Amino acid sequence: MKIAVTGVTGNMGQAALEELVKIDEIEKFNLLVLPSDKKRWNKLCKKLKTHKKKFNVIFGSLANKEACEKLVEGVSYVLGMAAVIPPLSDQHPEWAIECNQVGIDTLVSVIENIKENQPKFVHTSTLALYGNRNHIHPFARVGDPLLVSPYDVYSAAKMRGEFRVLESDIKNFAVIRQTAMLHSNMLSDNMSDGLMFHTCFNSPLEWSTAHDSGVLMANIIREDLSRDLSKVFWKKCFNLGGGAENCVTGYDTLNDGFKIIGGSAKDFFEPNFNATRNFHGVWFYDSKVLDDIFHYQSQTVKEFWSDFEKKNKIMKAGKIVPKKLIKKLAIERLFKSPNAAKYWVKHNDEPRVFAYFGGKEKYDAIAKKWDNFGLLVENKTLDGEKIDFEKLKDRKNAKMINHYFDLDSKKLTIKDLQEVAKAHGGKLISKKFSDPYEKLEWENSDGERFFARAYTVLYAGHWFNITYKENAWDFDRLAKKDKIYAELWYDSHAKNEDKFYYMDEKFNARIKNL
Repeated sequence: MKIAVTGVTGNMGQAALEELVKIDEIEKFNLLVLPSDKKRWNKLCKKLKTHKKKFNVIFGSLANKEACEKLVEGVSYVLGMAAVIPPLSDQHPEWAIECNQVGIDTLVSVIENIKENQPKFVHTSTLALYGNRNHIHPFARVGDPLLVSPYDVYSAAKMRGEFRVLESDIKNFAVIRQTAMLHSNMLSDNMSDGLMFHTCFNSPLEWSTAHDSGVLMANIIREDLSRDLSKVFWKKCFNLGGGAENCVTGYDTLNDGFKIIGGSAKDFFEPNFNATRNFHGVWFYDSKVLDDIFHYQSQTVKEFWSDFEKKNKIMKAGKIVPKKLIKKLAIERLFKSPNAAKYWVKHNDEPRVFAYFGGKEKYDAIAKKWDNFGLLVENKTLDGEKIDFEKLKDRKNAKMINHYFDLDSKKLTIKDLQEVAKAHGGKLISKKFSDPYEKLEWENSDGERFFARAYTVLYAGHWFNITYKENAWDFDRLAKKDKIYAELWYDSHAKNEDKFYYMDEKFNARIKNL
């Protein structure tokens, strides 16, 4: 058997390939690698040198049709893990669109054109599609609306790519929304620009590890070869999470990382270093669903950081360096990055300051000292309200949104579809319905018509809006007439906010009043 894999030089892809080579049934691998990633591939290849003869490397872009045709030739499975992610997607948003959107469209089209012995396709999507979450609705499940955060081109492109997969003519596909991922390059990858300042201290984050994600990919192949997964996996969308023990906050994550050098997040950060909204963190209410099928969850956050510390003993030397010096040289130096919140404030970047803080006044109002700043881990919200954090993390107490139909129902009716469309401020145009995978016509709250499967809309949370066709975010206006959007958007936005977020042709952030 031969399989195709994209994204093998990424953290998840490397971990997946290390697990996939253990499967005896896989005799050959077609691997798509960007020419710019040759050095990284050569390093991985040396690590897996005993399997070198199994690898057929195709150097090319996912957006190149010929490269994709070579990739999928004669394969039984295509595992898609290629993506341009932050901070690279922030620095080069055009690359994110080329890979995450155009590339996926190209790959899907090539697979669709294979009529006989069509390979099965596993597409890796992202938790970022759910947009910003806070303590009001910290848990998400597949089927929740997709409210991609303004100026996050990575997420917007991934959303468009995912929609293409869900609406494709591929006979057997699966969409897996990857959660935040811990990996060996965790600290180095986040010390190159201001990306870490996007992480809200109170954002819910459910981590998985690169190792566990790699095990999942291998177990999908193993399980599909041993039993029929058509009823439980194929043609469905899932959340890839790490489980209850891996549900923390942005503050916890920073704190755990800096413990290695003998400090805490409070030693190296101040309350106004980081955004207060417009991030993309969430806990998965349904992360157990995928684990029940493939049994991949094994590493906890605590175990990861313990193992990380053992492998990076040199970092302990940081304990003898004055904390103020580390703060100045390692953290505050990143304020010069155009991707840092402090940079936006200093350079009067009104669009981003408003998107990530709600405006300059709200930024200035952030407490200057940690004692006056509300942290969920200290049982306080950002507004200073008391909250039981442990109770908040318990899935039994999870506050879920109204989907306007029973998300756990295994049988849809046309009335379900009509009610969901009505809640979105639109309507179902199609008069007949019999199969959740048949193409139906819908109308959104602006009177725009679009085609999508009932599964895509109800069970995967997609609903057509301007972000599906351009880099613009209009949720302030849409939430006023869309009940489903409103349930989440107003968790972190005031009802009287009236902004239209967009990017110009050069990807400069713009904003205007409606």
